[in-house]
Amino acid sequence: MYLPKHFQASDADALCHLMRARPLAALAINGEDGPLVNHIPLLAVRREETLVLRGHVARANPLWKQLGGEPQAVAIFQGDDAYVTPSWYPAKAEHGKVVPTWNYMVAHARGRLRAVDDRAWLRQLLRDLTTEHEAAFAQPWRMDDAPADYIDKMMAAIVGIELTVDSLEGKFKLSQNQSDAARDCVRAGLRERGEPRADGVAAAMP
Repeated sequence: MYLPKHFQASDADALCHLMRARPLAALAINGEDGPLVNHIPLLAVRREETLVLRGHVARANPLWKQLGGEPQAVAIFQGDDAYVTPSWYPAKAEHGKVVPTWNYMVAHARGRLRAVDDRAWLRQLLRDLTTEHEAAFAQPWRMDDAPADYIDKMMAAIVGIELTVDSLEGKFKLSQNQSDAARDCVRAGLRERGEPRADGVAAAMP
């Protein structure tokens, strides 16, 4: 990823927060027939000093069968993003030398990816995933709410995956290369749009 220094996000906690808030990752490996990309919700878990990303795929998905050698993989998490019109910049009225751009936040996690075909591991992962994603509901769904034989049948149709992260980088492109006055105008313009993603970008801007 092209990463100018002023857009570099190196705070691991901030990147983990993005990954937990937007867990649907684009997971890519160099497959047998070229690049192979899957879109998979991944749960970021700190294991002592190591960050791992855990998820599962359908047993019918050919991805897990290509992980015997634990190939290098990258998981890309997309945060909020928004178009920035040059009409928001004070410089438009001054000299007109402005162009459109796009503000966004992303995190890239690289490491070795393995398949985990272990029922106990998988059951714990599913409990962790449902605890994470059901927490905001008034009556959270639990695996125990479904018949045990049904859960067993569903589990037989999936395989776990785990990426051990050895490189984590982020890019928060939030108008850091603009003046304070320009950023104030961009922030105000984004908020006026009244869109959740634009509001998220505005809130994250320095």
